[in-house]
Amino acid sequence: MLDRTMGNIKLEKTVMKKRITILFFILSLFFSLNVGAQCAMCRAALGGKENNVQAQAVNDGIVYLMAIPYILVAGIGYGVYRIRKNKKLD
Repeated sequence: MLDRTMGNIKLEKTVMKKRITILFFILSLFFSLNVGAQCAMCRAALGGKENNVQAQAVNDGIVYLMAIPYILVAGIGYGVYRIRKNKKLD
């Protein structure tokens, strides 16, 4: 009755992984909408000539926060590249 082959089990696992991934991205859209609303508040708080130093500090922080994910992804990509390259040599 439970006549499952290895191919069917692998197929079920890949389908489940795809469903979980899609669900994760849909849920992340709901949580990321609030982040975009904060930009107008920052602009209003830093929108005067007397806040130049503070505005520059906020801009530097934004660039710093943007750079970290790219550096992490590049490092992971390089690691995967090295692992695959070493496997091909063996």
